[in-house]
Amino acid sequence: MPPLALSKRPGLVRRWLFVGLGVVTFGLYGLAFVVDRFGQRERAVPSDILVVLGARVLPGGEPSPALRARIEKAVELYHQGLAPRILFSGGVGVNPPSEARVMRDLAVRLGVPAEACLLEEQSHSTEQNARFSADVLRSLGARRVVVVSDPYHLLRARQYFRLQGFEVATSPAMFSERNMTLIDRIYWTVREAVALLLHPRVLLAREPS
Repeated sequence: MPPLALSKRPGLVRRWLFVGLGVVTFGLYGLAFVVDRFGQRERAVPSDILVVLGARVLPGGEPSPALRARIEKAVELYHQGLAPRILFSGGVGVNPPSEARVMRDLAVRLGVPAEACLLEEQSHSTEQNARFSADVLRSLGARRVVVVSDPYHLLRARQYFRLQGFEVATSPAMFSERNMTLIDRIYWTVREAVALLLHPRVLLAREPS
């Protein structure tokens, strides 16, 4: 190989490396924009059941601000008559009891009848929220669900529930602390975009026909 070709190859590799990094960066922030725009819109419609996804429980069994915001949003939807029941999904984290139990207890204090509340207490991830909740939902004959969570979380959550075969509407807990400040909103949204890029099967899930 001529010496000139040898001297040009490192520059060519660097050029393609920069192009590749640019494509990845553009894709990441483009997807983050989609995640943010999707999550900021209210999409709740009358459904068979509301599904509330868990968040951190504080010491003493107190709901974290994010968890409280999700519960309050679900209670609001319940009182509007969008669904006759609420399924709370979330296992035991660092602090007991389970996220689902903490959510149910607060919802009852906010006026939701205990008999309208169901619990899924095994999940520790969004994928498990959908998979373990699916068993409960199928036993009820539910086909359409409204998933309630933080805005940044809703696109990925919808996709996981779609993979379980459900029609999914979404409702954002807009007053969550993770959505109230710009820095937190950007951090959590970009984090979600990374999670979706790492799981293309989830990103491409379609609503069941």
